[in-house]
Amino acid sequence: MEEVDNSPQKTACRAILGIYAKQPLPGQCKTRLSPPLSPAEAAALYQCCLVETVSRMQAVGGCDLAICYAGERSWFEREFPDITLQPQRGPDLGARMAGSLCGFLQQGYHQAILIGSDTPDLPLPLVAQAFAALQQVELVLAPATDGGYVLIGESVHRPELFEAIHWSTDTVLAETLRRAERYGIVAETLGSWEDLDDPRSLLNLLRRSPKTRTARYLQQHLSHIFTENS
Repeated sequence: MEEVDNSPQKTACRAILGIYAKQPLPGQCKTRLSPPLSPAEAAALYQCCLVETVSRMQAVGGCDLAICYAGERSWFEREFPDITLQPQRGPDLGARMAGSLCGFLQQGYHQAILIGSDTPDLPLPLVAQAFAALQQVELVLAPATDGGYVLIGESVHRPELFEAIHWSTDTVLAETLRRAERYGIVAETLGSWEDLDDPRSLLNLLRRSPKTRTARYLQQHLSHIFTENS
Protein backbone atom coordinates (compact mmCIF):
# COMPACT_ATOMS: atom_id res chain seq x y z
CA MET A 1 0.00 0.00 0.00
CA GLU A 2 1.33 3.43 -0.89
CA GLU A 3 2.27 5.58 2.09
CA VAL A 4 0.17 8.71 2.46
CA ASP A 5 1.40 11.77 4.34
CA ASN A 6 -0.95 13.22 6.93
CA SER A 7 -0.20 16.78 5.82
CA PRO A 8 -2.41 19.11 3.76
CA GLN A 9 -1.54 19.77 0.15
CA LYS A 10 -2.46 23.41 0.55
CA THR A 11 -2.26 25.50 3.67
CA ALA A 12 -3.61 28.80 4.93
CA CYS A 13 -0.39 29.28 6.93
CA ARG A 14 2.49 30.92 5.14
CA ALA A 15 5.32 29.20 6.99
CA ILE A 16 6.35 25.72 8.13
CA LEU A 17 9.08 24.44 10.42
CA GLY A 18 10.38 20.94 9.76
CA ILE A 19 12.33 19.02 12.41
CA TYR A 20 14.71 16.44 10.97
CA ALA A 21 14.58 13.30 13.09
CA LYS A 22 15.66 9.68 13.20
CA GLN A 23 14.03 6.86 15.08
CA PRO A 24 16.27 6.57 18.16
CA LEU A 25 17.76 3.12 17.62
CA PRO A 26 21.10 2.10 19.21
CA GLY A 27 23.93 2.38 16.71
CA GLN A 28 21.92 4.53 14.30
CA CYS A 29 21.93 7.96 15.96
CA LYS A 30 24.49 10.13 17.76
CA THR A 31 27.20 7.65 16.78
CA ARG A 32 29.88 10.32 17.28
CA LEU A 33 29.07 10.14 20.99
CA SER A 34 29.89 6.41 21.13
CA PRO A 35 32.26 6.28 22.91
CA PRO A 36 32.09 7.63 25.61
CA LEU A 37 28.41 6.68 25.55
CA SER A 38 27.25 3.19 24.74
CA PRO A 39 25.03 2.92 21.65
CA ALA A 40 21.99 2.46 23.91
CA GLU A 41 22.92 5.53 25.99
CA ALA A 42 23.43 7.62 22.87
CA ALA A 43 20.04 6.57 21.49
CA ALA A 44 18.31 7.38 24.79
CA LEU A 45 19.97 10.79 24.90
CA TYR A 46 18.94 11.45 21.31
CA GLN A 47 15.34 10.55 22.10
CA CYS A 48 15.38 13.05 24.96
CA CYS A 49 16.74 15.73 22.60
CA LEU A 50 14.08 14.94 20.03
CA VAL A 51 11.19 15.08 22.49
CA GLU A 52 12.42 18.37 23.93
CA THR A 53 12.99 19.89 20.49
CA VAL A 54 9.48 19.01 19.31
CA SER A 55 7.92 20.27 22.55
CA ARG A 56 9.76 23.60 22.44
CA MET A 57 9.20 24.23 18.74
CA GLN A 58 5.45 23.88 19.20
CA ALA A 59 5.68 27.29 20.88
CA VAL A 60 6.98 29.01 17.72
CA GLY A 61 4.15 31.21 16.55
CA GLY A 62 2.90 31.81 13.04
CA CYS A 63 4.00 28.54 11.48
CA ASP A 64 2.96 24.93 11.04
CA LEU A 65 5.16 22.18 12.48
CA ALA A 66 6.23 18.90 10.90
CA ILE A 67 8.62 16.08 11.71
CA CYS A 68 10.67 14.91 8.74
CA TYR A 69 11.38 11.38 9.88
CA ALA A 70 13.66 8.46 9.08
CA GLY A 71 12.70 5.10 10.52
CA GLU A 72 9.41 3.39 11.30
CA ARG A 73 6.50 5.75 10.80
CA SER A 74 4.52 3.89 13.46
CA TRP A 75 7.08 4.87 16.12
CA PHE A 76 6.67 8.56 15.33
CA GLU A 77 2.89 8.23 15.21
CA ARG A 78 2.91 6.77 18.73
CA GLU A 79 5.35 9.33 20.15
CA PHE A 80 4.00 12.43 18.37
CA PRO A 81 0.35 11.72 17.51
CA ASP A 82 -0.58 15.35 16.89
CA ILE A 83 2.39 16.35 14.69
CA THR A 84 2.40 16.25 10.89
CA LEU A 85 4.81 13.59 9.63
CA GLN A 86 6.80 13.74 6.40
CA PRO A 87 9.14 10.87 5.42
CA GLN A 88 12.68 11.73 4.42
CA ARG A 89 13.40 10.55 0.88
CA GLY A 90 16.66 10.55 -1.05
CA PRO A 91 20.05 8.86 -1.25
CA ASP A 92 21.92 11.35 0.95
CA LEU A 93 21.28 14.16 3.42
CA GLY A 94 21.36 16.85 0.76
CA ALA A 95 18.79 15.13 -1.42
CA ARG A 96 16.55 14.49 1.57
CA MET A 97 16.66 18.10 2.79
CA ALA A 98 16.14 19.44 -0.73
CA GLY A 99 13.14 17.16 -1.12
CA SER A 100 11.64 18.29 2.17
CA LEU A 101 12.03 22.01 1.48
CA CYS A 102 10.85 21.72 -2.11
CA GLY A 103 7.86 19.68 -0.99
CA PHE A 104 6.85 22.24 1.63
CA LEU A 105 7.05 25.11 -0.84
CA GLN A 106 5.08 23.13 -3.42
CA GLN A 107 2.35 22.60 -0.81
CA GLY A 108 1.83 26.35 -0.79
CA TYR A 109 4.05 27.56 2.04
CA HIS A 110 5.94 30.81 1.45
CA GLN A 111 8.71 30.09 3.95
CA ALA A 112 10.09 26.65 4.87
CA ILE A 113 12.72 26.00 7.53
CA LEU A 114 14.52 22.84 8.62
CA ILE A 115 16.28 22.28 11.93
CA GLY A 116 17.86 19.21 13.46
CA SER A 117 16.73 17.38 16.57
CA ASP A 118 20.07 17.63 18.39
CA THR A 119 19.91 21.31 19.37
CA PRO A 120 17.36 21.05 22.19
CA ASP A 121 17.97 24.59 23.47
CA LEU A 122 17.90 26.33 20.08
CA PRO A 123 16.49 29.77 20.91
CA LEU A 124 12.94 30.33 19.73
CA PRO A 125 13.72 33.97 18.84
CA LEU A 126 16.37 32.69 16.42
CA VAL A 127 13.74 30.61 14.62
CA ALA A 128 11.36 33.58 14.55
CA GLN A 129 14.16 35.75 13.17
CA ALA A 130 14.73 33.20 10.41
CA PHE A 131 11.09 33.28 9.34
CA ALA A 132 11.14 37.08 9.35
CA ALA A 133 14.28 37.10 7.20
CA LEU A 134 12.66 34.80 4.64
CA GLN A 135 10.09 37.47 3.92
CA GLN A 136 12.96 39.42 2.28
CA VAL A 137 15.55 36.81 1.17
CA GLU A 138 15.61 33.43 -0.56
CA LEU A 139 17.90 31.63 1.89
CA VAL A 140 18.56 31.84 5.61
CA LEU A 141 21.20 29.95 7.59
CA ALA A 142 22.12 29.69 11.25
CA PRO A 143 25.71 28.41 11.53
CA ALA A 144 26.73 25.56 13.78
CA THR A 145 29.93 25.93 15.74
CA ASP A 146 31.37 22.87 13.94
CA GLY A 147 31.24 24.47 10.47
CA GLY A 148 27.81 23.22 9.44
CA TYR A 149 24.47 24.82 10.13
CA VAL A 150 21.73 24.21 12.69
CA LEU A 151 18.99 25.84 10.59
CA ILE A 152 18.36 26.32 6.91
CA GLY A 153 15.34 27.94 5.32
CA GLU A 154 14.15 28.85 1.86
CA SER A 155 11.46 31.03 0.34
CA VAL A 156 12.41 29.81 -3.15
CA HIS A 157 13.82 26.33 -3.60
CA ARG A 158 17.34 26.19 -5.05
CA PRO A 159 18.47 22.55 -5.45
CA GLU A 160 22.05 23.57 -6.28
CA LEU A 161 22.57 24.39 -2.59
CA PHE A 162 22.30 20.70 -1.70
CA GLU A 163 24.12 18.89 -4.49
CA ALA A 164 27.60 17.36 -4.02
CA ILE A 165 28.16 18.88 -0.56
CA HIS A 166 30.57 17.04 1.75
CA TRP A 167 28.08 16.54 4.57
CA SER A 168 29.18 16.13 8.21
CA THR A 169 32.35 18.14 7.60
CA ASP A 170 33.49 21.58 8.75
CA THR A 171 33.09 22.99 5.22
CA VAL A 172 29.31 22.61 4.86
CA LEU A 173 28.37 26.18 5.74
CA ALA A 174 31.20 27.77 3.78
CA GLU A 175 30.42 25.72 0.68
CA THR A 176 26.71 26.51 0.94
CA LEU A 177 27.42 30.23 1.15
CA ARG A 178 29.83 29.98 -1.81
CA ARG A 179 27.07 28.32 -3.84
CA ALA A 180 24.63 31.05 -2.87
CA GLU A 181 27.05 33.74 -4.03
CA ARG A 182 27.85 31.87 -7.24
CA TYR A 183 24.20 31.52 -8.22
CA GLY A 184 23.10 34.96 -7.07
CA ILE A 185 20.92 33.66 -4.24
CA VAL A 186 20.01 36.39 -1.74
CA ALA A 187 20.94 34.96 1.68
CA GLU A 188 21.05 36.02 5.31
CA THR A 189 23.23 34.43 7.98
CA LEU A 190 21.96 34.53 11.56
CA GLY A 191 23.69 33.93 14.87
CA SER A 192 25.36 30.58 15.47
CA TRP A 193 24.40 27.77 17.82
CA GLU A 194 25.84 24.40 18.88
CA ASP A 195 24.47 20.94 18.29
CA LEU A 196 25.28 17.95 20.48
CA ASP A 197 27.99 15.92 18.79
CA ASP A 198 30.74 15.33 21.36
CA PRO A 199 31.34 15.41 25.14
CA ARG A 200 32.42 19.05 25.03
CA SER A 201 29.12 20.11 23.45
CA LEU A 202 27.24 18.17 26.14
CA LEU A 203 29.18 19.97 28.85
CA ASN A 204 28.50 23.29 27.13
CA LEU A 205 24.77 22.50 27.19
CA LEU A 206 24.93 21.85 30.93
CA ARG A 207 26.60 25.22 31.47
CA ARG A 208 24.45 27.15 29.00
CA SER A 209 21.01 25.68 29.61
CA PRO A 210 21.05 23.65 32.85
CA LYS A 211 17.26 23.74 33.28
CA THR A 212 16.43 22.11 29.95
CA ARG A 213 15.05 18.60 29.89
CA THR A 214 18.12 17.31 28.06
CA ALA A 215 20.54 18.89 30.53
CA ARG A 216 18.63 17.36 33.44
CA TYR A 217 18.75 13.99 31.71
CA LEU A 218 22.52 14.31 31.33
CA GLN A 219 22.90 15.19 35.00
CA GLN A 220 20.70 12.35 36.20
CA HIS A 221 21.73 9.52 33.88
CA LEU A 222 25.01 10.28 32.10
CA SER A 223 27.09 12.37 34.47
CA HIS A 224 29.72 9.62 34.51
CA ILE A 225 31.02 10.68 31.10
CA PHE A 226 32.15 14.05 32.44
CA THR A 227 34.26 12.54 35.23
CA GLU A 228 35.69 9.98 32.84
CA ASN A 229 36.73 12.70 30.37
CA SER A 230 37.86 15.35 32.84
